Amino acid sequence: MPKEQGRKLIAQNRKARHDYTIEDTFEAGLMLQGTEVKSLRQGRASLVDGFVEIDGGEAWLHAVHIPEYTQGTWTNHAALRKRKLLLNRIEIDRIERKVSEKGYTIVPLSLYFKDGRAKVEIALAKGKKQWDKRHALAERQADREQAQAIGRRAKGHRD
Repeated sequence: MPKEQGRKLIAQNRKARHDYTIEDTFEAGLMLQGTEVKSLRQGRASLVDGFVEIDGGEAWLHAVHIPEYTQGTWTNHAALRKRKLLLNRIEIDRIERKVSEKGYTIVPLSLYFKDGRAKVEIALAKGKKQWDKRHALAERQADREQAQAIGRRAKGHRD
């Protein structure tokens, strides 16, 4: 059987990029049970309420919903259990130092398979205030309008 190649996206947390300012991102492996892998291969997972906690020098992924495998038996996994993240000691220490500062948190951005192994992209993030979110939306809208005006001008249309 040929080995899987490339990256297959399972779930993405698009709301995290809206609610947080992303400072730094890390790729971490996941310790999963057998039925969790089968459920992920079906493309079923939710990162919406997920967060990462550093406890005792280890990183743990909390509140990520991986539903039970439909063909599973009594060996099925719990949907909302905490899962250990596989990171280097240097990465864990760097993340822990930043999180100890006020306002920083760790959120999962995406869950995917990379060369057949389950990975999660986590981000060191700082929460946005409501006015920050409105400001970001206004900037995006202005950029979009500017690009449209340049496109119209290039086609020879007048404003």
